[in-house]
Amino acid sequence: MNLDQTKAPIKEALEHFKHMRVVPFDVPGHKHGKGNPELTDFLGSDCMTVDVNSMKPLDNLCHPVSVIAEAEKLAADAFGAAHAFFMVGGTTSAVQTMVLTATKRGDKIILPRNVHRSVINAIVLNGAIPIYINPQTNHQLGIALGMSVTDVAEAIKLNPDAKAIFVNNPTYYGICSNLKAIVELAHEHGMLALVDEAHGTHFYFGENMPITAMAAGADMASVSMHKSGGSLTQSSFLLIGPNVNSGYVRQIINLTQTTSGSYLLMSSLDISRKNLALHGKEIFGKVSELAEYARNEINEIGDYYAYSKELINGDSIYDFDHTKLSINTLPIGLAGIEVYDLLRDEYDIQIEFGDLGNILAYISVGDRPRDLERLVGALSEIRRRFKKEKANLFTHEYINPVVVHSPQYAFYAEKCSVPIMESAGKVSAEFVMCYPPGIPILTPGEQITEDILDYIQYAKEKGCSLTGPEDMKIETINIIKEDM
Repeated sequence: MNLDQTKAPIKEALEHFKHMRVVPFDVPGHKHGKGNPELTDFLGSDCMTVDVNSMKPLDNLCHPVSVIAEAEKLAADAFGAAHAFFMVGGTTSAVQTMVLTATKRGDKIILPRNVHRSVINAIVLNGAIPIYINPQTNHQLGIALGMSVTDVAEAIKLNPDAKAIFVNNPTYYGICSNLKAIVELAHEHGMLALVDEAHGTHFYFGENMPITAMAAGADMASVSMHKSGGSLTQSSFLLIGPNVNSGYVRQIINLTQTTSGSYLLMSSLDISRKNLALHGKEIFGKVSELAEYARNEINEIGDYYAYSKELINGDSIYDFDHTKLSINTLPIGLAGIEVYDLLRDEYDIQIEFGDLGNILAYISVGDRPRDLERLVGALSEIRRRFKKEKANLFTHEYINPVVVHSPQYAFYAEKCSVPIMESAGKVSAEFVMCYPPGIPILTPGEQITEDILDYIQYAKEKGCSLTGPEDMKIETINIIKEDM
């Protein structure tokens, strides 16, 4: 369409509204910040005066007809989509919309087991049946890889009645699947192709990036604009292709998304889209340079392995997002979470996450060379000060699940609580995961095994942030009563 990407309709409408000097007798109750001086002092009056309610001049996110509708068209144009939706419930809400749009109770959906918990949450809500593809793993790094096209083809052959195929692209670590081939397979068999592109905003605007979901012909993609795109936390885009009914998608979104959409979040999406459309090539060129510089410097330290495109194998690692600074820490005898904690506690450096074998430093639009130099220096010191023998370290991040019941059945089944370390052989009625990255170790309906319990215990000892169960201390777990 080649729309005017210098425009930011929501921002412009808010600026006009600020000059109207409207007397508010609507919500929010802070009344442009006057009713909460401490909050206004903390966030600033500029922020508080645009934290407003939906009204005719500002449009309505549930049923946009003016400035939000125009902003959606600009976003769709920038991302090469048929339609784009502003999502103010995070990429979680975009992921759940994709699953709820494509499937209903009893429908099968093919997906890798190492999906974000938001995918399984959607399946709990609508009763779809997950057909898991166990991802291949890289045993040196201890990470799950992308989806093998052969494995996808086999899953389709065994489940020709599946309604959709769901793909993570890229993974948290930067690994990309052969997205175009998977989308083509899905469409050949009458299935929708859904892509969790939470960590791939920059693919749409940078040069020499892996293929985007929309370019690959996917039907829907969730794009976490706040991760690498510069918008406020909790703001995201949902993109759809030409073969999906946008009106129906809007209805699905409105089942769960707030009717009080935040104009702070929406304007941040609008402004960030404009910034990337106009300057994304330059921005992500610099990001790529920073990541490559840091990667080379870290690999020069010794023992650490900051990996990249050399992993590509043409299938389960079809491509690699070179802006991801993923670093394997096992050769220095420390779990990733231990390095994560040391960086924060000893060096005042906060990275994205540490798991059992790796850390991820997220590099994006706001990073500076001197910040990367500080990270490299800290990692070098950690190796010198804290290096241990590698003995007794877990070397894998993924355990193949034993699925006994559907997630929805298990989540709502009659359950009881037992000590978690005495639950082997029982069927879990809740989630257990390390967050981040939010990939479940256990989902409702899966058998609890000794390997899983060993993993959970090890993760607790290493200081991973475990979430999911009702018991916040992760000492007990809910199991299905009938399977006792």
